[in-house]
Formats: sequence, C-alpha cells, structure tokens
Amino acid sequence: MVEGMTSVHEIDTASLFNRWQEDRDQSAREQLVEHFLPVARKLARRYQGAHEPMDDLIQVASLGLVKAIDRFDAERGVAFSTFAVPTILGELKRYFRDLGWSVHVPRGAQDRALKVADAQRRLTVDIGRSPTVQELAQYLELSIEDVLAGIEAGAAHHATSLDAPRDEDDGELSTLADSFGVEESGYERVELGATIGLAAERLTERERRVLALRYVEDLTQAEIAAEIGVSQMQVSRILRGSINELSDALVPTVS
Repeated sequence: MVEGMTSVHEIDTASLFNRWQEDRDQSAREQLVEHFLPVARKLARRYQGAHEPMDDLIQVASLGLVKAIDRFDAERGVAFSTFAVPTILGELKRYFRDLGWSVHVPRGAQDRALKVADAQRRLTVDIGRSPTVQELAQYLELSIEDVLAGIEAGAAHHATSLDAPRDEDDGELSTLADSFGVEESGYERVELGATIGLAAERLTERERRVLALRYVEDLTQAEIAAEIGVSQMQVSRILRGSINELSDALVPTVS
C-alpha cells in the first residue's frame, strides 16, 4: 500500500470526482489534489537519490497527480489509486528521459530517434555492419525522411563542447568554436552600397545610366555609345568624370 492511500476514505472522494467531472467544480478538484498529494510525494521520494532537487521531483509528481485526476473515469470501476500511481510514475520517468537530452527535442522526435538508434544496434549485430538509411527505413517501416529526421534528432542527445578538438585539412588542430563566427563581408558591402547610393545623387541621370550600363550590365564603351546615341569618346569622358565625382564624395578632403 502506497503511503497516503489509507486516508482516502476519510472524505467522500466519489462525490468530489462527481462534482469535478460533472460540474467542473474547481473547489472539488483542489480538494482531490490536496487529499492525494501525499501519494505524489511518496512516489517522488522513490527518485530522491537521482541528484535532482526534491522540490522539482514533487512538482513533477504533483503534475502527474493533476493529470490523473483530470483523466480518471470513475465509471470504469477502477480505484483511483490503481490509475493514479502509474500515471504519476510515468510523468516522473518522462521527466528523467527529457533530462537526458542536451537540446530540447519534441517528444515525438525523441521517440523516433530512440527507435532509429535501437534499430541501428539490432541491424548492426544481424548484418555485421552499420545499416544504410534505406535498410533502416525498411526495418522500421518508415520513410527515408523520417529515418533521417530521427538520426538528426538523436544528435541532440549529447552536446559537443565548443572546446572539443577537431582536425583541419592542413593537419593543424583547432576547436569546434574556431569553425563558428567568421567575419561577415556582407555588412561592409551593404554599407558601401548605401554610401555610394548617396554619393550618386550628385550625378546627372545620364551619368548614372552610363555607370549602370558599364558596371551593372557590363557593356563595353562602344555598346554604351550605341545605346545612348553618343560617341565612344564621350562615353569615356562621362565615365571618367562620374568616377571622379564619386571619389570626391566618398573621400573627404583633408585640410
């Protein structure tokens, strides 16, 4: 007998369950939680040696108790204790299972990852080598996409330290952190583009068009001359003058 169950009949729990299930009486629900809370505490203490704070374990067990009260169907003729104990223990076991994952992964993805890992072990023993994704998919009767998702989710089960050593192609040692955080050149290009855009406002419409034809559309000076109806020499002068104008705008004069 689980501690706390001997006092169950000191109050009319059947009446409380009826009030909660039929009328959604929150007061009845609270009385049920308070009455059966010693059961949750007793079950939580089973895991006290797992190096987890006792308050956390009691909170998880209490959540399981609330779920048991909400899901209990008295009409099935099963005693609440018979239903509540496995429900609370299940909540505690899920709590410890989730603790084993370094990164939060949805429950469904966790289950799939565990199935894939188990299948990999079994097939490795059976066929004497690591199974292919196709073989795993056939064995588990899953799609290849689901198997790949399971393998990817399984990688979250254990985190890799950023200080973990890694070999470079040149034979030098570095850490995983060295592979992150490269300098982003795009910011500089964006800033430069904005600066040039402001400077280009000093140019005439024809000068901006000639620059665009030359440096955006990559036309030759002869092609630009034919496009805008001027001589190639005039195009050369326009380009040279436009570039000088932009240079004056971009490089401030030192006095």
